[in-house]
Amino acid sequence: MRVLVIKTSSMGDVIHALPAVTDAKRALPNTTFDWVVEEDFAEIPSWHPAVDNVIPVAIRRWRRSLFQTRSSNEWKQFKTQIRKQHYDLAIDCQGLLKSAWLGSLVKAPVAGMDKQSVREPLATFFYRQRYTVPKNMHAVERCRMLFAQALKYEMPKDRGDYNIDRQRFCGSALESANIVFLHATAREDKLYPEDYWRSLAERLVADGYRIRLPWGAEHERERAQRIAAGIAGVEVLPRLNLHGVACVLAQATAVVAVDTGLAHLSAAINVPTLTLYGPTDPELVGTYGGNQFHLCTDNRWSSQPFADLSPERVYESLQENILSESRTVVLRRIP
Repeated sequence: MRVLVIKTSSMGDVIHALPAVTDAKRALPNTTFDWVVEEDFAEIPSWHPAVDNVIPVAIRRWRRSLFQTRSSNEWKQFKTQIRKQHYDLAIDCQGLLKSAWLGSLVKAPVAGMDKQSVREPLATFFYRQRYTVPKNMHAVERCRMLFAQALKYEMPKDRGDYNIDRQRFCGSALESANIVFLHATAREDKLYPEDYWRSLAERLVADGYRIRLPWGAEHERERAQRIAAGIAGVEVLPRLNLHGVACVLAQATAVVAVDTGLAHLSAAINVPTLTLYGPTDPELVGTYGGNQFHLCTDNRWSSQPFADLSPERVYESLQENILSESRTVVLRRIP
């Protein structure tokens, strides 16, 4: 059996679908998977051993000039690529009109969630098979349930497995004790205050850890530089692609993150991560997996949602949940 997975974006959503592929491959070993995904995240499905072909799509870019796109060679090549394989089934686990429309281009029946379960009910018009999936489940579990119903196997009761080998990113040389701060996120209200980051960095550097700050856009680099200014042992990394960031995360002793896609990447490669949630609730879409810890504010609706997540509280949570267990192994002072 050959199955096409349609889960295009965003980074966290793409990562959330990986355990469903793991379940399906274990239940149906002869099944192979292809995956349609936004070009910016095309590398992620390729890390899963059960995914054969990754088909990049550029809806985010194409929608800026739809008329030009429909007559472009790029669009024609995409349609050719998505149609050249015979698929027994396409599973749209995105649940949006755009993803359902992509599924309609495939010469195969399309499965998705029903009107009561899906994010955009009009998407169900394109589905031949529709399944009920409770909305009060975590996004990872919702994908797993959809796959189990669509492919006719019993959904496993254990925790989902991303099935990404952390060692592929580590290489042979191990980094000294270091903590990565994932400080950047698209929404202003999800940003942890810079002075809080600085105070936390000073405490951890005093304990012997290096602090590493990745960034993507220019304003994120400037933010990282302000956090690092004048603190020996805090490093602003060069600009990295997705694989480069994964390598940095894989070498980390621990990660402290805000609510951002890279926090889900850290979870997928099983890095101990403390994620700070201010205005957002992690119950349905928070980081998922082993070694994942959520520190949530009690002031979600406040104009300063992180006021009660002080650097002292974050530091104590790190020590209690992550660093204390491995202190004798990884904690050593920077020369």
